[in-house]
Amino acid sequence: MDIKHQLELIKRGMVGLVSEEELVDKLKKGRPLKIKAGFDPTAPDLHLGHTVLIQKLKQFQDLGHHVVFLIGDFTALIGDPSGRSETRPQLTEQEIKKNVKTYETQVFKILDRGKTEVRYNSEWFKKMNVLDFIGLTAKQTVARMLERDDFCQRFKGGIPIRILEFIYPLLQGQDSVELKADVEIGGADQIFNLLVGRDLQKDAGQPAQVVLTMPLLIGTDGVKKMSKSYGNYVGITESPKDMFGKLMSISDELMWDYYTLLSDKSNAEILKLKEDVAAGFVHPKAAKVAFAKEISARFHGEKEAVKAEKEFNNIFVEKGVPDDVKEYKTSTAVIVDAAVLAGLAPSKSEMRRLISQGGVSVNDKKVRDISAKFDKEGEYILKVGKRRFCKVLFK
Repeated sequence: MDIKHQLELIKRGMVGLVSEEELVDKLKKGRPLKIKAGFDPTAPDLHLGHTVLIQKLKQFQDLGHHVVFLIGDFTALIGDPSGRSETRPQLTEQEIKKNVKTYETQVFKILDRGKTEVRYNSEWFKKMNVLDFIGLTAKQTVARMLERDDFCQRFKGGIPIRILEFIYPLLQGQDSVELKADVEIGGADQIFNLLVGRDLQKDAGQPAQVVLTMPLLIGTDGVKKMSKSYGNYVGITESPKDMFGKLMSISDELMWDYYTLLSDKSNAEILKLKEDVAAGFVHPKAAKVAFAKEISARFHGEKEAVKAEKEFNNIFVEKGVPDDVKEYKTSTAVIVDAAVLAGLAPSKSEMRRLISQGGVSVNDKKVRDISAKFDKEGEYILKVGKRRFCKVLFK
């Protein structure tokens, strides 16, 4: 592919590029570029927000470039301070090893395993002696570190900054030196760390890497960045039914960001689809179904994606009940209590809140009273929220 079309795909969805001129110069050399992205295994599972960078790696891979998926098993011991208002809790080596196994399994649902170089930054950092480490810390000043927005805000607010956190950008930058990266991809909140990599490469006599930053994916609530702590995430290990349902819940407007950042469709295909929706030739829901199927199939296979679509239609279009609805036997007549015992809600207070908001029904009839009970022995279909069902056998 010529440089113009490569740039079109590379720049898709990006926030910033330092610099396009340098990237063009590298592409003109006609050799595969070494593309690096680092991931600290700080949690056991990935969500779609994490895959924005992995999808960009895949695009480079499809263009014939050499992708290095760097697992920060050493830097995870510190924790990336990017965007944090406080120090991250440190993980144990055992926790990190456990998380690494799941990362390796999950990323190859997007990347080509045979064309991906997987590295661990413990390879070089565990070989460093004290003098090497001191030499690395001498390459930046405290004033330079305080140029970071998050460090600056914490300093002004009197919130502690550990020396350990100052070290993290240096370690991430040293990764680029060790790998001789041509391009590093990171989230928009990592720009400082990525630029430190350029500084350290120049200091080591290497050509500076091009820095490409990607936006943080907005979660299903349409407001905050995708995060498990906000409850607005789509986990890539979730069931195809839950994944499909969550993706169908995003707004029509947000759907286009998801297409741009996560879909394998070309820019031209997405633009054509967007124009058809705007012109009324394609319903927004149909476009959303196509996206939900694509992502569900990526992580669970085409067969499961089709099944998830059928299940979604059964529940939301035909107002049916899932084929695999679980059963729960109880002698508890109070609906709030039965729902919590059946695992449909985490607490009685949450159930009461859902009832007050009209989010609970029994046999397709809304429950309005938080103290409501099953009126006689028998079988009831209890629905909590949009996707939680249970066949309650009350006796």
